[in-house]
Amino acid sequence: MTDNTINATHDPKLKSWVTSANQAGCDFPIQNLPFGRFRPAGSQEGFRIGVAIGDQVLDLKAAGLVDTDDMNVLLARSAAERRALRTALSEGLREGSAKQGAWSKALHAQSAVELTVPCRIGDYTDFYTGIHHANAVGRQFRPDQPLLPNYKWVPIGYHGRASSIAVSGQRFKRPQGQTKAPDAAEPSFGPSKRLDYELELGFIVGRGNALGEPIAMAEAEQHLFGVTLFNDWSARDLQAWEYQPLGPFLSKNFASTMSPWIVTMEALAPFRAKFERPAGDPQPLPYLDSPANRESGALDITLEVWLQTAKMREAGEPAVRLTRGNAAEAAYWTPAQLVAHHTVNGCNLQPGDLFGSGTLSGPTQDQSGSLLELTVGGKQPITLPNGERRTFLEDGDTLSLRGYCERAGAVRIGLGEVSGTVLAAG
Repeated sequence: MTDNTINATHDPKLKSWVTSANQAGCDFPIQNLPFGRFRPAGSQEGFRIGVAIGDQVLDLKAAGLVDTDDMNVLLARSAAERRALRTALSEGLREGSAKQGAWSKALHAQSAVELTVPCRIGDYTDFYTGIHHANAVGRQFRPDQPLLPNYKWVPIGYHGRASSIAVSGQRFKRPQGQTKAPDAAEPSFGPSKRLDYELELGFIVGRGNALGEPIAMAEAEQHLFGVTLFNDWSARDLQAWEYQPLGPFLSKNFASTMSPWIVTMEALAPFRAKFERPAGDPQPLPYLDSPANRESGALDITLEVWLQTAKMREAGEPAVRLTRGNAAEAAYWTPAQLVAHHTVNGCNLQPGDLFGSGTLSGPTQDQSGSLLELTVGGKQPITLPNGERRTFLEDGDTLSLRGYCERAGAVRIGLGEVSGTVLAAG
């Protein structure tokens, strides 16, 4: 069973009494209704659960829709309860609703609130679902065998660190660690010189499972609450020296940045795509397969990467787009398959667990999800409109990810934006 049913909450004719939600190109129309946590800017209050609508955020507790400020409690509710809450939100926010008078008092301008990570993240798993990324990076390091033999059979992943995940707007110091030049006899210590971004989606676990009880493909999406934008920053030079034999460590745990909004699986129902393997590729093993997954397991989400350097910011110049791609074209495994595989050995997921999709790159260089691919390992620098050149990120750079869904017959919805700024090491 999946949450792909189109219902009255997706009606493209729906308008909201929150007028900003009706503007063309708005990320948060009434058909979206993503969840997050907020508090009035400058206050020391606890964070509350909110839903984005236009340029406002609705306080769910003040509106009488929930009785908790704990987002993880909400995540743990059943899929049926989630759908009922979405219906109540949609009905209360649409034009002509009797709730307008009461709920208008529970609205806050997004410009006047502080946002944080949308839930408590207990555990974080980073997957490697982007096959074009895996191929491109593999060609740089293993020209004769870009993909290892297991890649097309098993969703590759490793456990990352949750404590350094922060909300959009994160500013972090350039990481330091060991690196080793190919012609050096010994490693050296210092700031990373090959700092990179990774364009990813984050999948937020809703209801968990008991230890020892796998989640079958048919039920996998019932355990996913929704999707965020996610940037898993990477120090490529640290990674090259440390990753064998156990994988990334200091090269990945210094910072990860996520969007403040979780776009629910229900909101994404009009933007699903077929999951199809290229001719000649192995089909998933039975525990990773289902009719529903083949029919609509993929997510049709457009993803963009934008860069603003310190020099551009000082000159009042806007960010420039580096790349644009699509999640359905980039990912070799679906969110449902990640849930089924993660739990097939009996691993217990918990509400608020985060899965990173891994870098999502398209088949062409202008769809790259990292500078490692875009500059071919630093060998082909990119030139920005102001004449600056980049191979990897420099101090003062602000890197932003944007995501949205567009399809004929449906209202465009957005995932918002996630940005982070690199500071000097220290």
